[in-house]
Amino acid sequence: MAQRPLSLLCLEQNKVLVSPIMSFLSKSTVLLLFVLCCTSFTSTEAYDALDPNGNITIKWDVVNWTPDGYVAVVTIYNYQQYRHMEAPGWSLGWTWANNEVIWSMFGGQTTEQGDCSRFKGNIPRCCKKSPTVVDLSPRTPHNQKIANCCKGGLISSMVQDPANAASSFQLSVGAAGTTNETIRIPKNITLKTPGPGYTCGPAKIVRPTIFISADKRRVTKALMTWNITCTYSQFLVHKAPTCCVSLSSFHNKTIAPCPTCSCGCRRNNTVSRGCVDPKSPHVPGPGQKNTITPLVQCTSHMCPIKIQWHLKLNYKDYWRATIIITNLNYHTNYTQWNLIVQHPNFDNLTQVFGSKYKALTSLSTTNDTAMLWGIKHYNDVLMQAGRHGKVHLELLFRKDKATFTSNKGWAFPQRIYFNGDSCGMPPPDAIPWLPIASSTTLIPRFSFILIMAFLNFLFCTGLLT
Repeated sequence: MAQRPLSLLCLEQNKVLVSPIMSFLSKSTVLLLFVLCCTSFTSTEAYDALDPNGNITIKWDVVNWTPDGYVAVVTIYNYQQYRHMEAPGWSLGWTWANNEVIWSMFGGQTTEQGDCSRFKGNIPRCCKKSPTVVDLSPRTPHNQKIANCCKGGLISSMVQDPANAASSFQLSVGAAGTTNETIRIPKNITLKTPGPGYTCGPAKIVRPTIFISADKRRVTKALMTWNITCTYSQFLVHKAPTCCVSLSSFHNKTIAPCPTCSCGCRRNNTVSRGCVDPKSPHVPGPGQKNTITPLVQCTSHMCPIKIQWHLKLNYKDYWRATIIITNLNYHTNYTQWNLIVQHPNFDNLTQVFGSKYKALTSLSTTNDTAMLWGIKHYNDVLMQAGRHGKVHLELLFRKDKATFTSNKGWAFPQRIYFNGDSCGMPPPDAIPWLPIASSTTLIPRFSFILIMAFLNFLFCTGLLT
């Protein structure tokens, strides 16, 4: 019987020893990863690289005790730089811990009263176990208002209009605790603006809020305060983008269009549900708007918003770009719209025409991200699809000769966001580059110089007389 080599015996012994160890390590690694996933992340976490500290904070301030409960002021603070709440506005819901009811409200209203049959005489305003509250309109009578209320559910972003980046309402809660020890905090907080998108964490008791009077002569404090933090996730709202970008340039007739099916695919028939031919007699009139479900023009990309970036002019020391925002949605006017544009040359931005501007440099000192939004009472409302459904902006950049080039698509943006949602971009190979002739214009000049030098040599040597 042939004797096996010593090296083969050693290899087999090592396999016998290593296999159980590797198996144990693999199982341990999987278990460790599972534990980390369960303990390190919660369902309320959402990260925005452009606005890492942005969130919605809902503050409940108990300001007074009543015989059977308390009076609280609820304020929704928008600490996001560019995301805002559009029409028809926010709605806030929760679930009571016990059998609480709402006796009265100012600055807001519940959408349903619920079953109040157990009450005789005075009937509460709402008896639902899980009420939903919405904002009141600006036309609400003054005796039903409180400070910072009644904006129709609209809340601006912190950058665009910080004075209107919050909304409040007051409610009187009955059948509830009447002390800090007996009060029960609501659960399952939900925030819609108007659709889904925000995930709210549990309420946390914090230090009571300090209130300063209008004349700054008196300071009061809430009896009890708790906060709820809500974060935004685009994936909860839309699985596909809601906008797309096309690119064009003065030096190239080629246009990089919005990618096909950026926001959805068009059906075979020309006119279908959610898609209307602009030449069709069924196009909605100006009064049919502000509906959550978009009704868009029939296009290859099927997006309600189209953004075109056009490299307009190339001066000696400056270059200019035009941005055209087109609303293809027949149902919606976009109030307080905004754009987030990522481009490496914003450090050299000289002037902005047709909009306001702010650099977003929360993550680095490099200015490569800009926020653009409309000028109030001029173009801060992007009208519904039609003749007036466009906004034009222009950006003037100074050339940095060390970095600037109009070749290989450098003059086009890396990413564009509309109202905080990322837009579909054309693929890199579709970007309009400089024409081939432009890159070879130096060859004839160089040849001319060589010919002149050669003729000069012949003349100096006497070969040419």
